[in-house]
Amino acid sequence: MADTGAHLTIGALARAAGVAISTLRFYERRRLVLPVGRSSGDYRLYARSEVARVRFIKRAQELGFTLADVALLFRLSSGKTLERSQLDSVGNTKLVELDARIRDLRRVRRGLARLLAQPCVDLTQPCPVVTSLDGPRR
Repeated sequence: MADTGAHLTIGALARAAGVAISTLRFYERRRLVLPVGRSSGDYRLYARSEVARVRFIKRAQELGFTLADVALLFRLSSGKTLERSQLDSVGNTKLVELDARIRDLRRVRRGLARLLAQPCVDLTQPCPVVTSLDGPRR
């Protein structure tokens, strides 16, 4: 019983949205996706509109938004009016976080490139990459 007319079971929703059932259960625990009821066989039933909501969540995650960010976006957009300044604030916060991650990744890349440039000439000693991973974190 995948499709119960106006509603979808969790399996049908998962297939339609391209996610695992466990993902939907996780989203349900986070109250991002909620069933509208249960079937006579006690299956969770979801509105067809939840397919778009789940796809929105996955796309937001791909763009670097956390589930807390997604919940905030849903709360901001659920009112009668969505204040652009609130939405901009969420987006700008995410940009600042992404810029910091990019700087961090560039720093890590430079460090790794330096380590890989050092040859492993003495096979009785660990290579520089291994030594750097064994040492204390700076």
